[in-house]
Amino acid sequence: MRLGVLDVGSNTVHLLVVDAHRGGHPTPQLSQSTGLRLAEHLDDAGILSDQGKDALLAAVGEAAQAAARLGCAELLAFATSAVRDASNASDVLDHVRTLTGVDLQVLPGPDEARLTFLAARRWYGWSAGNLLVLDIGGGSLEIAAGKDEEPEVALSLPLGAGRLHRDRQLADPPSPTQVGELKEWLTERLAAARLQIKAAGPFDRVVATSKTFRTLARLTGAAPSSAGPRVQRVLTAAGLRQVSAFLQRMTAADIACLEGVSPNRAPQIPAGALIAEAAVTALGLSEVEICPWALREGVILRRLDQLAFGP
Repeated sequence: MRLGVLDVGSNTVHLLVVDAHRGGHPTPQLSQSTGLRLAEHLDDAGILSDQGKDALLAAVGEAAQAAARLGCAELLAFATSAVRDASNASDVLDHVRTLTGVDLQVLPGPDEARLTFLAARRWYGWSAGNLLVLDIGGGSLEIAAGKDEEPEVALSLPLGAGRLHRDRQLADPPSPTQVGELKEWLTERLAAARLQIKAAGPFDRVVATSKTFRTLARLTGAAPSSAGPRVQRVLTAAGLRQVSAFLQRMTAADIACLEGVSPNRAPQIPAGALIAEAAVTALGLSEVEICPWALREGVILRRLDQLAFGP
């Protein structure tokens, strides 16, 4: 069957359309993103502005039309941290549902971690053993670990690349003082998660997903996306420290000129690198392997399981 997944994140609205069946490999037919930067439309009280609602409505409506044109049997629509953080989320979701017909569901952070973990587990299989998965989004950091398809630990922390760039008001480029303070702050915020994750180890395989990790791996010499999803890509801790230090000295305009960096994400890449570095250091990791499947694939796989076996 043909399924569409609509992912409303902090930075983008992403539509993925696949042909899939239970036990088969989801085959992508369309993948398109709309840069929305939804989190920037939240005011100090957490209210999503009218401008933000209008932009969201337009993006969801366009995606729904594209899914219909391609003959999707279902459109699985979900929102992550930006809508999750909005104090007027219910009104926003009702507005979207009424005007587009799309039932946009808010995905809780731990569920985001679980579904991303499921995607990584299916990609690598049981041979991955005790698996650790990290995912940096615009608004949150997800970490999950375990030996099965349901992780033993699934955490969602408010440590997204876009969130830190905005909340910490990083200069362009950030000052050495800002970088030092943010490193210390991240270490403190990861302390409790570190204990939970370490208790679930040791790990046989450690993988990372998300645009932030893929970009950082590319900047350290990993194969470009044009090489295909099955090429192994690894981000070492040493390489991550080097590229992070390099990025902290660059302006957003210069970062946007680097290969593999999208201009709309360039301002938050230094913060994303610091989050990745802090997580890798806190967990004592020497490297992470980049997994091509992430949250959207996890949503598809979970839906296929439900169709085959029931909820």
